[in-house]
Amino acid sequence: MTLNCIIIDDEPLAAELLASYAKKIPYIKLMGVYNSAVNAIKVIHENHIDVIFLDIQMPELSGLEFASVLPKETRIIFTTAFNQYAIEGYKVNALDYLVKPISYDDFLRSANKAREWFLSQFKQDVGDKDRFMFIKSDYKLIKVDFDDILYIEGVKDYVKIYFNNGKEPVMSLMNMKRMEEALPSPEFLRIHRSYIAHMSMIDMIDRFHIVFGEQLLPISDSYKDSVQEYVESHTF
Repeated sequence: MTLNCIIIDDEPLAAELLASYAKKIPYIKLMGVYNSAVNAIKVIHENHIDVIFLDIQMPELSGLEFASVLPKETRIIFTTAFNQYAIEGYKVNALDYLVKPISYDDFLRSANKAREWFLSQFKQDVGDKDRFMFIKSDYKLIKVDFDDILYIEGVKDYVKIYFNNGKEPVMSLMNMKRMEEALPSPEFLRIHRSYIAHMSMIDMIDRFHIVFGEQLLPISDSYKDSVQEYVESHTF
């Protein structure tokens, strides 16, 4: 999971430091650095922003005032030199509150906290949805439970769905992109132009392959970063 983030701080050195931290974290995509909340309004309206690292004491519009008018899906991590605003910060549903000077460890901890929050929301959303789909195959509609899928293979204009319960594979006239969009992510991850893997079912990752029992699926260069990101988020 990648988080789209921006940094808002009227102190150039502080903003530059936080930006350098953000660029070190693989699951953060830094969408911009701004010296005032007013200057950041356009990017927030034109893009999906997950997290804002937001200073509180700023001219024109304070961080607290700005936080109260943000889209509800955008989360806040306050960055400030003053700890007396902590209670007000949590009143606007801030995920965290960092007091300057902010170390890289502090920043990383807050970023991890944000990522865990978004992952928990994703799992809740997936749990609220139907965990199956119907696939057209040989003039029939076959019910396919997500939890039964092992992996999907692209075969020319078809997809071939392999199961973990011994059922025979199912073929359907469909392209891989459409199948990828139909499955919950990152539970199902594209690892190659010809393969989508059910990541919770894998037994091992061996160099450039995902292993399901005796079955090896290749990981291509185009998708290795997303696989690495997934693995790092589940490595302890």
